[in-house]
Amino acid sequence: MSHSFLPVKEQLDRIKSAVEPVEIISEEELALKLERSIAENKPLRIKQGFDASAPDLHIGHAVSIWKLRTFQDLGHRVIFLIGDFTGMVGDPSGKSKTRPRLTKEQVDINAKTYQEQVYKILDPKLTEVRFNSEWHASRNIYRFLELTSHFTVRRMLERDDFWKRFNDEQPISILEFLYPLIQAYDSVALEADVELGGTDQKFNLVLARQIQRAYGQKEQVVFLMPLMRGLDGNQKMSKSLGNYIGVIDEPDDMYGKVMSISDEMLAEYIHFALGARVLNGAELMGLVTTDPYKAKHTLAKQIVRLYHPDADCEKVCDNFMSRFRDHDMPTARDLIECGAVVKVEGDAEWLPKIIVLAGAAKSNGEALRLIKGGGVMIDGVKVVGEDRDV
Repeated sequence: MSHSFLPVKEQLDRIKSAVEPVEIISEEELALKLERSIAENKPLRIKQGFDASAPDLHIGHAVSIWKLRTFQDLGHRVIFLIGDFTGMVGDPSGKSKTRPRLTKEQVDINAKTYQEQVYKILDPKLTEVRFNSEWHASRNIYRFLELTSHFTVRRMLERDDFWKRFNDEQPISILEFLYPLIQAYDSVALEADVELGGTDQKFNLVLARQIQRAYGQKEQVVFLMPLMRGLDGNQKMSKSLGNYIGVIDEPDDMYGKVMSISDEMLAEYIHFALGARVLNGAELMGLVTTDPYKAKHTLAKQIVRLYHPDADCEKVCDNFMSRFRDHDMPTARDLIECGAVVKVEGDAEWLPKIIVLAGAAKSNGEALRLIKGGGVMIDGVKVVGEDRDV
C-alpha cells in the first residue's frame, strides 16, 4: 500500500501538539523511526494496551487515544490491544495489595464492550483490535521460561509498588512478578514501534524496550501520557472510583458531570479533554477566570459534541438548566404516578438506601457516587457527606 507521509519535523510537531506527553523515551529515536518509515514507505506500528477488567472507556483514557488518532491521521497503524490474557493475571501497578484475578468468562464479556467505544475516536480502517491471548494462551512452557531469563528479581523490586509491599511484609505473588514480563512480550509479538501509556505504566513500558532488544528487535519509543484527575479533583479518573465521564455516557449525563467539576479544574479539563479540538480555545481559556460558569457550559457542550456529534447540545443544555438551575422538580402527584415515593420504617433511613428505593440508583455504591459527585439535593440544598440518615 502506498502512503504519502509528511516530513519528519511536521509529523513530530503534529504528534507533540495538543496534550504533550509527560515524557518521550526518546524523541531522537522517534525521529529515526519516522525517517525509516518515510524511506521504506511503511507506516509505524503504534500500540496501547487496555485492561480487560474495566472495559468502560472514559475521557481520561481518551487523552492517549486521541494521541493514537493523531498517529493515524499521519498514516500510521494503531494497535488497540485488549489484555484479555493479562486480565486473568491482574496488573499490580500502583496496588498496595494483591489484585483479584478475573475468570476467562469475565474477561471475555468485558473485552467485547471496548470495540463499540474505541471507534468513537479511532479510524477503524487504520486500527487493529488485538487480544494478547492470541500469543500467550498457547505458549510453550519452555519459551515462556526463556522469557523470564531476561530480567532479574533485583530489577523487578525496583518497582515502587513492589518495593513498598516487600518492605511492609505484604505478600507479592510470583504471578504478579511475571505480569510485567508477560505485558512486555506483547510489544515483541506485535513488533511495536511506539507504545503509549499513563505515567503509572512507566516501568512496564520501559521493560518492554529491554525485552524487545533481547529478542533482536528495535526498541519501541515510549510515550508517557498524563493522568487526568476525576470529577472529585483528588484521584485519577477511574470507573471503580465513580469519578469518571464515560465516552458512551448519554449526552445529558455527560453534560451534568462536566458541570459538577470545580472551577479550579476547568483549565485542566479544557486542555486534557479537548486538546487541539477545542473551539475558540483562547476565548474559552479567558472565560476560566472571567466567567467560569459560562466556561463550564461551553466545555460541557464541546465534550458532548465530541462524543455525540448528532446531539442537540442546546437542548442538552436546556435540560440541565431546567433540572438544576430552575429547580423544575416534579410535583407530589408526578412522584406518586411514577412510583417514586419511598416509605421507610421508623423515623429515619440511610440516604443511599432511600435513593436506591426511589429508583434513582441501582445500588448503594452508585448512590454513594451520586452523592460524592454533588448530584443529590434535599430541599434544594446539595448533600455533603454520604453517611447520614434522613
